[in-house]
Amino acid sequence: MSINHEQVSAHGQMPAAGQGTMVAAGAGTVPGLQLYQFRGGAASWFGTQILGVLITVCTLGLCYPFAVVLVERWRAKNTYLHGRQLQFIGTGWGIFGLWLKWLLLSIITLGIYTFWVYPRLMQWKVENTVYA
Repeated sequence: MSINHEQVSAHGQMPAAGQGTMVAAGAGTVPGLQLYQFRGGAASWFGTQILGVLITVCTLGLCYPFAVVLVERWRAKNTYLHGRQLQFIGTGWGIFGLWLKWLLLSIITLGIYTFWVYPRLMQWKVENTVYA
């Protein structure tokens, strides 16, 4: 897993030092230090979800990318890694063209293409999440 091109272990440990990188003695993970933290609440999540559903339903799914951006911004805003807040920099317009292509291919293939949509959407979400 990587964030901003830094390698992070799957267990949430500090990135390993690359070749030529100097590391101070004792640097690395500290026992008992929480590396990931989520501070979101039920009320803000519920409001965000309701707004996302309304956007999607009222546009018959056409503006789903904008709902995805809304939810991802909420998630990133409430997620901290090493004490630093994450930020979602993607836009609805940034994925809109891909969403139309995925929607058409899913309709043409009678839903079979949806197996490829989810990994591509997750990739786009991760690539557009950065340190604030």
